[in-house]
Order: sequence, then C-alpha cells, then structure tokens
Amino acid sequence: MAQIRRSCFCSVPGCSCGAKRQPYLSYHAFPTDPKQRRQWIHAIRRDEGPNFCIKSGSTFVCSRHFTLQDFVSKSATRRLKSRAVPSLFAWNNFTAPATRESAFKRARKQLSQKASLANDATADHDYMAHPPPGALDEALDYIKELEARLQKVNVSATLFSRYCTSDDQIQYYTKFPSERVFRIFWESIEPSASLLVYWTRAQKLGEEACAEASPARCMPLIDEFLMYSFRVAVGMKEQLIADMFQVSIATVNRVTITWANYLFIVFSSINLWISREKVKASMPQRLLKFSPNVRVILDCTEVALEMPSSLALQSETFSAYKNHTTLKGLIGVVPCGLVTFISALYAGCISEKEITKVSGILPLLEPGDEVMADKGFLIQDLLYKVGAKLTIPPFRHPGQFSKTEETQTIALLQIVVERAITRVKCFHIWDSPLPLALIGTVNQIWHNCCVLANYQGPFCVAD
Repeated sequence: MAQIRRSCFCSVPGCSCGAKRQPYLSYHAFPTDPKQRRQWIHAIRRDEGPNFCIKSGSTFVCSRHFTLQDFVSKSATRRLKSRAVPSLFAWNNFTAPATRESAFKRARKQLSQKASLANDATADHDYMAHPPPGALDEALDYIKELEARLQKVNVSATLFSRYCTSDDQIQYYTKFPSERVFRIFWESIEPSASLLVYWTRAQKLGEEACAEASPARCMPLIDEFLMYSFRVAVGMKEQLIADMFQVSIATVNRVTITWANYLFIVFSSINLWISREKVKASMPQRLLKFSPNVRVILDCTEVALEMPSSLALQSETFSAYKNHTTLKGLIGVVPCGLVTFISALYAGCISEKEITKVSGILPLLEPGDEVMADKGFLIQDLLYKVGAKLTIPPFRHPGQFSKTEETQTIALLQIVVERAITRVKCFHIWDSPLPLALIGTVNQIWHNCCVLANYQGPFCVAD
C-alpha cells in the first residue's frame, strides 16, 4: 500500500526523495513476505544491520524505482502488484528526472528562445499556434513569483512620495509650510538620523548602543519620520498608522518614541534664546515704536492628560481652570512670533508664578529687559531680583503715547503669543488627552512641537 504521510523518505542509497518535497510520488513499505523482502533488500543493495533496519511504518521505497508494469493499472491509488520488486536505480543506468528549474529561470529561458525566433528572419509566424504544454502554468508561476517579490519590497517605501506631493499636503502631514522648507530640514538631519538605534534596543544595550551599528530598518528613514508625523502632527491613532504602514502597533510606538527622543536631542542643541539686539531687529515696526524693550512675552498653556488611576496623581494633575487632569507648560515668544523659550511640562495644578520660578527663564533675563505677561503672572518680585520689568495689561507706567495706543499695542503682543501657542496646538496629538503610555516622552514631543512651530515663519503684524 502506498504511503502519503509527509514524514516518508526513500531508503534507497543516493535517493533523497521525501513526501514533503516530492508529494507527487508514492512511498511503499517493504513487503511482509520474507522472500520478497530479501529481494527488495538485495535490489536496493543494502544489508540489514546497525546502519539499516527495516521498521514498519518508517522504511519505504519511492515509486521512482519501480516500472509502470509494477503498478496495478486499474487501481485508483498507486498500488504495487504482489510480486513487484524495485529495479530502477542509479547503478543500472537509471537517472531520476532533473530537479525542476525555478519559475524565473524557466521564464527567462522561454524569453530568450522567443527573442532568438524573433531575430530569425526565416522564421515563420504562426499566430494561431497554441502555446506548448505547461507554458501557461510556467507563466503563471513566474507572475506569482514577481508578485511575491513585490510584496517583499516594502510598500511604505513610496508612502512619503504618495502622501506628500504638494505644499498643502506637506503642511498638513508634517506642519512644514512647504516642500522646500522640509527638504532643507531633512537634509540637515538625515546623516545623523541614519545612525538611529531604536529605543528598545538602546535600553537593552545601554551605553554600548552607541558603538553598535545601526540595524537594518523595516522601512525607509523618511517614512519613519512620516510615521512620527502621522502620530504627532496629524494625531492618528496607533492602529490606523499600523494598518497604513502594514506594521504592528508595537513598531508604531517604537518608531514614535525613538524619533521623539532623537528630535529632542537635535533641537536641544539649538539655542532658541536670542539676544536683545536680535529681538529688536526682528520686531515689527509698530511694536518697536511702542514697546522697544520687550525681550519676551510669556504665557502658559495646558494639554489634557489621560486620567491616572492613582488618586494622588489625579490631585496633582487636576486643573481647576480646565476641570480635567492636565500638564502645564510655559512658553516665551518674541514680538515677531518666534518661540525662544520652552519649559518642561508640569502638573496642571502648578501656578504661573511657580512655573516661572522653576522653568529656568529667570537666569536668561538681563537688567533692563521688559517681560510681558497676562494679569495672572504675579511675578514682579521674581523679575525685580534679576533687574527685569513686568508689563501686564493695562500699561501701568505713563508714556508719551495715549492710553489707547498703549492698550492696543499690548493687546497685539498678547495676540502674538496666543497665535504662537495655537501653532503648537495645531499638532493634533494634543487634541485628545495624552495617553499615559507616552508620559515618559511627553516633554520631548512638547519641545519638538514648539521648535517645529518656528519653521512656519514669523507672524504678519499690521502696521
């Protein structure tokens, strides 16, 4: 009886056939009749002993070693005749059929043959001729092989060029104002970004991660940045991004955290705080006329945080102003709209005075600087210690201009800082409460959003 189990192997010396690789063959156990069994053993040139033992259900001879006359012709299955003995072997001039060539080689051979026929001027064209037997199957195999190769090529390799084909799309997906600005930014960070090590690997290796070669990536580098932008700038959920890039949610989180930390390191090397002379040089003429000494405009903003399970954390992060658990940050803006100071994010219950004290803005101020803030910033005493001056609406010092002009000027400056914060909040990751899973990376993401807001250029202040 022929065996069709996938664990069948041929026991004939030099034959490597098995049911797993050659399922189209049949495998036949040694006969139970002692005389016929000896005939089989003699035919395959093997002797029973330590190196060869016939076992029921595990020792077979494949159908390649039998002639067609050895099989029962009317049998539905490939069943041997009762007296059949294997007789086709390599030592009696029998050669097994050659291993079938790959579909790619067969198709290439057919193409070369067709090309030679096309170049033969004497060859006649018979457009009604049918293809040779098996040609369609081979062509189908070749097509399937090409499809498999295309699937192995990462589809996300074209995602950036697919989604960012115009300035409007680049602005929507990355928050850069144009392709030109983005290209300048990308060319400046690409050399160092190519050496990135995913944060999970960096955690395992520690300091040794710097000495390790960058691992092979599952997608182009620019698409990793696009994935980070989808999560932060567009505010997409992890599942949606994973489906778009055909990766796992864990990969989305790994890439997001890696790029958040990388961009934070890059942007932290930029000195955002500019000198008093540069502030005046970039100040719109109308503001320079009324408020020439304004060094920075301060304001606080809050981002919603997912409700923690700890009651203590709920109490610390609860904001009475937002009636929700939040994180609060301090932003400093110069009159042209450039963000020059970014604090870390603190628990939502912190006051404006306390956040100004701990944020690190005070050591940057110089005697004679004028700081503009909202009425809630009761920081006169803090500024007095560093020789700076606080200006809040309305102006409390008399000037040569009318009260109306002064009030309009400070209102305009307050609009500048509000518009700067709006630019930062246009990164849609802040639209919904920040997941607690990103709490370890929230400061990096916040800092990156504030710096990237500067790439949109200065504000237009009406004269």
